[in-house]
Amino acid sequence: MKKLIIAVASLLFFSATGWSQQTKLLTAEKHNEYGLVYTLPNTMLEIEVTAEHTVKKAGKYYQYAKKYIGTDNVVKVDSESWNVTDVKMRTYGVPDEEEQYLMQLKPGALTYICVDNSGMLLAINKEVELPGNNMLTRSAEGFSDNSKKASSDKIDMQEYLKYVDEDFLASQSSAKQAQMLAESLMEIRDSKISLTRGTAETMPTDGRQLELMLASLEHQEQSITAAFRGSVESETVTRTYTFKPEEDGRTVLFRMSDFAGFVGPDDLSGDPVYISVAIGNEPELPVDVKGESKKLPKDAVMYVIPGSAKISLSLSGEKLYEKDFDFAQFGIRFGLAPTLFTDKKAPSYAVFDPATGAVKEIGENER
Repeated sequence: MKKLIIAVASLLFFSATGWSQQTKLLTAEKHNEYGLVYTLPNTMLEIEVTAEHTVKKAGKYYQYAKKYIGTDNVVKVDSESWNVTDVKMRTYGVPDEEEQYLMQLKPGALTYICVDNSGMLLAINKEVELPGNNMLTRSAEGFSDNSKKASSDKIDMQEYLKYVDEDFLASQSSAKQAQMLAESLMEIRDSKISLTRGTAETMPTDGRQLELMLASLEHQEQSITAAFRGSVESETVTRTYTFKPEEDGRTVLFRMSDFAGFVGPDDLSGDPVYISVAIGNEPELPVDVKGESKKLPKDAVMYVIPGSAKISLSLSGEKLYEKDFDFAQFGIRFGLAPTLFTDKKAPSYAVFDPATGAVKEIGENER
């Protein structure tokens, strides 16, 4: 029987061994009038979106790249872009304050329930541990920012100026400057070859010094080459959003800007990323041996028969992700006979899904 719970803070509990910070066991005692209070969940989505941020910068002498470094695969225009590369989704449960129930027991009953720290029902007559990826402690809205750089050190597009002489700086001709840069590039490459072959006029005294000299020449080569080819730098950024599906339809989860990347749903600088919900058919009640729907047992221990919904994420008409999930809020409530758990000779146990409130397992305890 469902009841409004006003003051239940005095429920006696003791910690479940090994996972006391995640779950607790509640037992019926005189001071709580032999009643155990539990809550059923709503199902939330955790959505992890990964995007690659790419910045391209044109080299000042890109038009001479074919002539002096033998390639026309160069960056000609500065640009910046964001591209979604991966989407992951998973469900977790949060307590539904409108779905609180009381399991009324008799004095001397050995029945107990296992709940999480918010009072959500996890099991009856059994100790259970929350899944390792449990999200019950996460906020029900907002996102976290987990940015990861995936590129090497950034190239300073002006650094090549450290390796030019006064004639280069005095020249007003881009073509002449490009020629002098190309000559410097050839000198650097010749020096690298001489060092690696051991034919340089001044050889390093040990391996460590050789390593440092080669690294310096390599850096100079990259800086001058970038003046022709340009640079392409990238980083990977991951944002995690939470969302509670409540009805059919779609809504803007966030927006993706070519310059700012992930922005809020109301920031019109970005293109909308839609999350769509398509609720499936309502689940059916359990049936008896005659194929007829079962009736709710008296003083039933309530659980959820979850419903399903197809969740998809899309950007600019392209579907980024699609999958069916089970949700407590799209399901129906039913109950188990309390005598299953209070039988002194052969008490049963039950384990429930913390994300949906569904029955995962029912068995018989030995006493």
